[in-house]
Amino acid sequence: MSLFAIADLHLSLGEDKPMDIFAGWNDYVDRLSENWHKLVRNDDTVVIAGDISWAMKLEETYTDFKFIHDLPGKKILLKGNHDYWWGTKSKIDAFLENNGLTSIFVLFNNAYVCGEYVLCGTRGWFLENDTPEDIKVLNREVGRLRMSLDQAVKTGLEPVVFLHYPPYYRGIECKEIMDVLLEYNIRNCYYGHIHGKKNFKLACEGEYKGINFHLISCDKVGFMPVLVR
Repeated sequence: MSLFAIADLHLSLGEDKPMDIFAGWNDYVDRLSENWHKLVRNDDTVVIAGDISWAMKLEETYTDFKFIHDLPGKKILLKGNHDYWWGTKSKIDAFLENNGLTSIFVLFNNAYVCGEYVLCGTRGWFLENDTPEDIKVLNREVGRLRMSLDQAVKTGLEPVVFLHYPPYYRGIECKEIMDVLLEYNIRNCYYGHIHGKKNFKLACEGEYKGINFHLISCDKVGFMPVLVR
């Protein structure tokens, strides 16, 4: 049983939001499917770290979710900044169950055991504007990350953190998120959100403050799930 991760699928199979117009995204759905089937088995787990579907409402995600469901493995989703359809965990869980999407699960204020690891995470945030609303969102995301990690601690297993936003980018640190990662002695953190070759060069990969950071946005990893273990 292996654990993989990828972010930013940006699916629009039920919406008119083509990604092929962006450099490197031509035929990305077919490429993603082909790569996924080469690597992932039915007893594997894949974390999808945000920006999953361009749908605006939960009921409009069905075509994209059916595509994900039909891929091999157990899929664990967390929220990205473009997942406007995202609601409460109970509402998403009910939608998945009612539509027979039984291979998809939601990482939201909780944690999942996977072998010798426990999977934790949240969307995250990067405080670029000190507006009251931005500060409120950041504080909420810090709370969600803590809630997930507190669930992980109870298992006694090593936590692996998945975020959508990078906690360190362009030489700037999101201190509030980083402080939590350091407090819980996180060794590995996977994130997405960053696109394009110029931006990849500015992203944090490798060790920073004792944490190994991994950028797993689709175009960065060649639309191929990344092996975590």
